[in-house]
Amino acid sequence: MSLRTAATFARRELRGGLKGFRIFLACLALGVAAIAGVGSVRSAIQAGLEDQGAVLLGGDAQAEFTYRFATDDERAWLEEIATEVSEIADFRSMAVVPGAEGSDRALTQVKAVDDAYPLLGAVELEPAMSLGEALDGNGAVMAPILADRLGLEPGDTFRLGDKDFTLSARLLTEPDDASGGFSLGPRTIVRSAALEGTGLLSPGTLFETQYRLTLPEDADLDALAAEAERRYRDSGIRWRDARNGAPGTAQFVERLGAFLVLVGLSGLAVGGIGVSSAVRAYLARKTSVIATLRTLGASRATIFQTYFLQVGALAALGIAIGLVLGAALPMAFAPLISDALPVPTLFGLHPRPLIEAAIYGVLTALLFTLWPLARTEEVRAATLFRDALSSARALPAPRYVVATAVLTALLVGIAMAFSGAVELTLWTAGGIIGSLAILVAAAFALRWLARRAAPGARGRPALRWALGAIGGPRDEAASVVLSLGLGLAVLSAIGQIDGNLRAAISRDLPDVAPSFFFVDIQKDQMPRFLEIVEGDAAVEKVESAPMLRGIITEINGTSAQEVAGDHWVIQGDRGVTYSDRPSEETRITEGEWWPEDYDGPPQVSFAADEAAEIGLSLGDEITMNILGRDITAEITSFRVVDFSTAGMGFVMSMNPAALEGAPHTFISTVYADAEAEAGVLRAVADEMPNVTAVGVRDAIDRVSQLLAGVSEAVRWGAAATLLTGFLVLIGAAAAGEQARTYEAAVLKTLGASRARILTSFALRAALLGAGAGVVAIVAGIGGGWAVTAFVMETTFAPIWPSALGIVIGGVVATLVAGLAFAWRPLAARPAQVLRARE
Repeated sequence: MSLRTAATFARRELRGGLKGFRIFLACLALGVAAIAGVGSVRSAIQAGLEDQGAVLLGGDAQAEFTYRFATDDERAWLEEIATEVSEIADFRSMAVVPGAEGSDRALTQVKAVDDAYPLLGAVELEPAMSLGEALDGNGAVMAPILADRLGLEPGDTFRLGDKDFTLSARLLTEPDDASGGFSLGPRTIVRSAALEGTGLLSPGTLFETQYRLTLPEDADLDALAAEAERRYRDSGIRWRDARNGAPGTAQFVERLGAFLVLVGLSGLAVGGIGVSSAVRAYLARKTSVIATLRTLGASRATIFQTYFLQVGALAALGIAIGLVLGAALPMAFAPLISDALPVPTLFGLHPRPLIEAAIYGVLTALLFTLWPLARTEEVRAATLFRDALSSARALPAPRYVVATAVLTALLVGIAMAFSGAVELTLWTAGGIIGSLAILVAAAFALRWLARRAAPGARGRPALRWALGAIGGPRDEAASVVLSLGLGLAVLSAIGQIDGNLRAAISRDLPDVAPSFFFVDIQKDQMPRFLEIVEGDAAVEKVESAPMLRGIITEINGTSAQEVAGDHWVIQGDRGVTYSDRPSEETRITEGEWWPEDYDGPPQVSFAADEAAEIGLSLGDEITMNILGRDITAEITSFRVVDFSTAGMGFVMSMNPAALEGAPHTFISTVYADAEAEAGVLRAVADEMPNVTAVGVRDAIDRVSQLLAGVSEAVRWGAAATLLTGFLVLIGAAAAGEQARTYEAAVLKTLGASRARILTSFALRAALLGAGAGVVAIVAGIGGGWAVTAFVMETTFAPIWPSALGIVIGGVVATLVAGLAFAWRPLAARPAQVLRARE
């Protein structure tokens, strides 16, 4: 028979409607919708960033320098290529408000602007006024959260460094805020000219300058970027243009979106179990039809093609529903999503995420329907009994096993290509496959334990019936444990990861972290600074070091990016210090420190772990641009640098003669009792207003806020996975309703009451849910440990309240699904049921 005949049979089968395929469609549609929805939101953000790139950047292009202003030559070239130039200095400082009972202080990120700012976009203030009017004289504008923290109202005075400023208005909207990346303090904007006399931008102070440019309409951005690289690659200039106006935000959105898509794939895997169960149950009901077709001469290929085409058509319908939902829901909720995001969005019909979701849906449908469909070949013409498929062998023909392996590899490969996160994708795929293997083994173990425990339940008939049903030949245990277990495992893993990250930040770090980082301490201020902090009995320890910032431009004469790729040490500027001898805590792993009073060619000691990641060896030369000057140093030692303590850690430490003559400041970490921190801060700030104090607890709170947002998004993704698992659970309960009806009829005939039968059903559901929950805990803790230890490289400890909640959730979910389909079996009359089975 031909494929056309199979298509005819499939079309006739589809006339029966969607009965038995509702869960199939729901699972597939929900998984595809989750992936399409996440992708659509990500594409909307990316489109918004591209559309508003110039506004977010603050100009058509930007040249950025670290801890210096542009030279006359650099400024002249920028003015030559641009129609307008705006100069901005960005740095941290302490905003101080004097009071009768002492001064109040808060960390702020200061932006010093010229008259041309902003080149693009608009600054929105409260009360409404122009930025020029607000910054007139010594005027300033401040973020509302900072003004409220300091109790300031428009017209009040506060101090930056050695100078008083007047708060003119609250800063509501800053058009280029997204381009600045992560900051520890709320924003304050002042005029650059007003900073004279503050002492805040002394030589060696930690600040950045940005030169925003508006370009002619015919400007060639690629050519300008290449020219900037050619002219100033050795002077530490960093060039950006409007095509990448907020790179940090774009990268964060891309990575978070990729992670959420992988979470969505977990949900699709859970849905795949429901798809497989639905196809298996449907084909089991079609055994007599298949046997009849075989009797009439239909070949195995024709039978397979018939149901393959039928299931394929239904899968296409499910995928189409998912794509419509994934495209429509983000647009429907676009106003709410846009208001919740700090970046521009451009919602619309974005084809790429829909295509990706469709590909995922097709591959998942193929992967999870192939084995049930392969079982149709095992139905012979003489096989006209109901459970033919359930008694078939465990594995289908070898070609289907090979096809399954190929589809799995293809799905993982496409996920790696689409997400761009190869390692994360492999971890996710390995976790899903491993979890499925554990759950399958757990389902068999649960059935075995139920069979062994059933004889011991004599005298407790409800429990014995429940154990007998779990250990019986039906695959209810496998369906429940697989569907609910995988959903709970994903949620459990995310709960473990989230809990351990929060513990690492909010619990572990404060035990070992300093109270403050003091930065911008001038060299002549160091003796008095140490006298203040070391003379305070509440201060436990003080660590100080000279600090400069440098950009690694070359490694052994080759561009650093060509050698190290996108390693974090190469991206942006890094802290550099100098010392004539290593501290007592320094542990050198390889090489030797330079002799005291060494005055030869520059030498550098490099962090050992980071050097190994980049591929550096003793004797290699690295070139750093520090304050516009290139310094090439030989690596003479590697040392352990532990950044996890939140203490002082420098990737690079050089011999003093190489850096001592460069303008620089000092950094100091102060460890003090929590109750004494305010006094230490006040003592330093009163005498040294130019010194900035960064509170470690404030930094922890900022990071915790970011993590809370990420965790919330991930939990929503996990909730979609769990919802899919619950749908599969409902499908399994619905599929077993006929069997439970017959079981209830037999038990009623033998004299069992409805209450006892209902108790048996409830016990069965609770035991299966508890089993799924326990297995999910094991898989979730294992997955959480792997991600925490190997990806995030922090310590792991099980979060038992979260784990207990998973078990309770599993029991409740199976009880709800099981009891929802228990009423009709209990209400059925035994005579009618048993007569129908004759």
